[in-house]
Amino acid sequence: MKKLFSILVIAAMTFTMAGCASGGATKNTPAETSKGASDNKTEEKKVEEKKTRETIKVGFSQMENNGPWRIAETNSVRGEAEKRGIQLVYTDAQSDTAKQVSDVEDLIAQGVDYIVLAPREYEGLAPALESAKEAGIPVILIDREAKGEYLTLVVSDFIWEGQQAGLLLAEKTGGKANIVELSGTAGSSVAIDRANGFADGIKEYPDMKIISSQSADFSRAEGQKVMENIIQAKGKEITAVYAHNDEMAIGAIQALKAAGMQPGKDVIVISIDGQKDALKSIISGELFASIECSPFFGPIAFDIIERHLIGAEIQKKIINEDRIFTIKNAAEFVDSAY
Repeated sequence: MKKLFSILVIAAMTFTMAGCASGGATKNTPAETSKGASDNKTEEKKVEEKKTRETIKVGFSQMENNGPWRIAETNSVRGEAEKRGIQLVYTDAQSDTAKQVSDVEDLIAQGVDYIVLAPREYEGLAPALESAKEAGIPVILIDREAKGEYLTLVVSDFIWEGQQAGLLLAEKTGGKANIVELSGTAGSSVAIDRANGFADGIKEYPDMKIISSQSADFSRAEGQKVMENIIQAKGKEITAVYAHNDEMAIGAIQALKAAGMQPGKDVIVISIDGQKDALKSIISGELFASIECSPFFGPIAFDIIERHLIGAEIQKKIINEDRIFTIKNAAEFVDSAY
């Protein structure tokens, strides 16, 4: 009986173990369970990232919107935000640095997640960047630098632009010219760099002399007005004009023509930006050359934001590559210019 009882117990235990093994085979293994949970988390993460992109709010502080270059820049940023379905809050400082600082503070108060800032001045926008820093809001600077902390700076190489203008003008004039320089907004990084670059470009030519340098604030009307005053003071002593942007150059051309001086012959005019009116002026022979400075910052600004959202590394400074327009290629690009 004892022997029979032992046999029955062993048989029962064997049956139970077989049942456990069979049942375990129908369940997920630890590896499979882990993989399923991981897949779910990955999908949840993707959904969360997509939701974040769709619900972020971006503030765009524009310094002004009163010329072709600025209008093209504004349209680029606004258009890209709309294309990507990102909420954009837009402000226009109307050429007033104090207002732009206030605009940035308003954007912070509205709870934006990022600020795209086209700063009017280098020093003057420092309080705005400090306010954004305190609020923990990343700032993307476009087209100009400002003093303070920011996520990244996206600009053209303003020094290179000025250098190319100087070198081209020296070549055109045989290294001898009395130059009027129409500079941009006083205190802006772009005006400082374009002036320094131009000075570097002509430094090897002792007969290339800047006989007058005045700010015309990147404005066509101011460019014409300032040039009129310089013509009254310097007259036919002037043989060349270097303008920090096309708008001032076109204003200067109008002033020269009104004074009976022929742009392109009596006075060689060179500028920076590459806008449509400048290329037309090159084709007509009144403007010698224009060094491009692209205003289309929208795509790159929002690429940076989306990369930052997923934790990708962001370069501290990103340089746009620009071209040079002369009579050799102006007709090729005039239709696509802004």
